[in-house]
Amino acid sequence: MEDTTYKMLYNAPIGKMVIISNGDAIIEIDHLNTEPELTENPDSLCLETARQLDEYFAGQRTSFDLPLEPKGTDFQRKAWVALTSIPYGETISYGEQAKRMDNPKAVRAVGGANGKNPFSIVVPCHRVIGANGTLTGYTGGMNRKEWLLSFELKMVNSERKRLNNK
Repeated sequence: MEDTTYKMLYNAPIGKMVIISNGDAIIEIDHLNTEPELTENPDSLCLETARQLDEYFAGQRTSFDLPLEPKGTDFQRKAWVALTSIPYGETISYGEQAKRMDNPKAVRAVGGANGKNPFSIVVPCHRVIGANGTLTGYTGGMNRKEWLLSFELKMVNSERKRLNNK
C-alpha cells in the first residue's frame, strides 16, 4: 500500500515553496525554482504550516511549532536539531554548529547535512554562514538566504527599537 502524501504550494515573498505532509507530520518544506506540476491536496498540517509561515513572513513568529518527520541519517538529524537552537536573527558558522554537536572536526559533514535539510525556513539552515562571515551555500539559492537573514535582522532591530522607545 502506498503512503498518502498531502501537498500544497505556498507563495512566500521569496518565491514558491512546496509543503508536504504524510497526514501525521510535515515531511518536506522546500523552495521551488521552477513551476511545478503539482496536484494540490493539502491537509490540516499543510494549512497550519502555511499559517505559521505567513506569521513568520509578517514578522510575528520567530520559531515554529509543527510536527516534523525528517528522513535522514542519525548525523543529519542531529545537525538539523542543532539548527533549531540558533536564535532568530542570529547566525553561527558551520564550525560552531559542529562544536555544538560535540564533533568539532565535522565541519564539512555539517555543511553536507545542512544542504539536505528537508524543512526550509522552519529548520533554519539559512542562519549558518562561513567562518569568515560570508554567506555560503543554501539549496534555496543565495539570494533567498541573503533575503531571509536581512529580513530577520530587520525584524529584530525593529523590535529592539520599539522596546527602547517605551
